[in-house]
Amino acid sequence: MKILCLLALIGSSLPAPGQDDTITLDDVVQSAQAWAQENLDENALRALQGADQQKVRQFLNEIQKQLHGEYVIDLAQLKDAAKAILPILEGHPETLPYAEWLKAHLDYLEVADELRLIVPPPETQPGKPPPPIPNPAPEKEREIWIRRVSSRPRPDIAESFVTRLKPIFAEEHIPSQLVWIAEVESSFDPRALSPAGAAGLFQLMPATAKRYGLRTWPLDQRLSTEESGRAAARYLGELHRRFKDWRLALAAYNAGQGAVENVLKRRNARTYDDIATHLPAETQLFVPKVEALVLRREGVKLDELSPAPGL
Repeated sequence: MKILCLLALIGSSLPAPGQDDTITLDDVVQSAQAWAQENLDENALRALQGADQQKVRQFLNEIQKQLHGEYVIDLAQLKDAAKAILPILEGHPETLPYAEWLKAHLDYLEVADELRLIVPPPETQPGKPPPPIPNPAPEKEREIWIRRVSSRPRPDIAESFVTRLKPIFAEEHIPSQLVWIAEVESSFDPRALSPAGAAGLFQLMPATAKRYGLRTWPLDQRLSTEESGRAAARYLGELHRRFKDWRLALAAYNAGQGAVENVLKRRNARTYDDIATHLPAETQLFVPKVEALVLRREGVKLDELSPAPGL
């Protein structure tokens, strides 16, 4: 019941990054840290000792800021801190949902660290601070993710979820292979809760859940396999009908439809690869990871998947 209460207490009154088609990319970058600061559940954090409480609060705020920031490589500096924070979060039932979310996102920090070693730093100018390391090309990220998951076995817990989710995606006329988004988002742990308030297998934001008919109070239906799966499938279908491309649809699922539309317009672009390096850091990592896992688990590429109905 503590976990249910924790999930239900996450508010949706402020704009949140991802799954909100009214937000621009600039809004996402500027509001990420403020959102986390205002929505981290204080009742959950009070379960921690004083020093740990402050350490966890600072870390969750910082990782949220960096995930929705501009530069992928900046996430590398959080890898060691994340590994130190994880046991603290796992040690209390009140903060366990944050731990499950963090475990699913450690991959991002490790890949950012790997990219840090291979992306050449920019030239520095005398008397000026060094500029940030540029974002890697999307093709480079796809290569790294494919290599990283190439020998990764299916999570033991995945089979029961996949068996239940695939028929739901098929009923909604969405490629059933995309149920593996749940491995990327939550490692198939429905308890996972992000600092921004996304919850469940598919990390739906409160506003998105309500848009597709789910309640977040008094019981959070994002914790239900079937109900969250159907909402995620419907949302993916809507995004694919808008963008007519699965990479762009996945980017919008993660960053928000408005953010992707604005970057496409600003860059006068039409494809994901044209705008990838200008999307939030988390989105740059999310899309190729989904792509690599769908290839690993199902043996198909995103551009081989059927389109959403209505095209």
